Amino acid sequence: MDDSNTIRRSAEIFLKQGGHEVLLADDGFDALAKVNDYQPQLIFCDILMPKLDGYQTCAIIKRNARFADTPVVMLSSKDGVFDKARGRMVGCQEYLTKPFTKDQLLQAVQQFGNSQQGAM
Repeated sequence: MDDSNTIRRSAEIFLKQGGHEVLLADDGFDALAKVNDYQPQLIFCDILMPKLDGYQTCAIIKRNARFADTPVVMLSSKDGVFDKARGRMVGCQEYLTKPFTKDQLLQAVQQFGNSQQGAM
């Protein structure tokens, strides 16, 4: 079992080392507020979050016309076909399985992000 806070901090460090601005959210509601306030170019969304899980958070983001085109990359310790399909159903563009590497994160930013800003 991994420590989500450690994973989050690692992702933050990897992204900052890659030259990206990073915002962290404590839970799904905090993530929605930050997406609304800061309008990130790319969103990394952990499936295991308090209050709203990653699937619910992604679905709410994608239902908002302002953010429907904002790429969402799911982060999960599960890599089953069902989990990935569920991620696609709620609108995520990519699904990274934990533990992920710095290269995987930066590749996702390069593939989906179109500026120097990302959020988690």
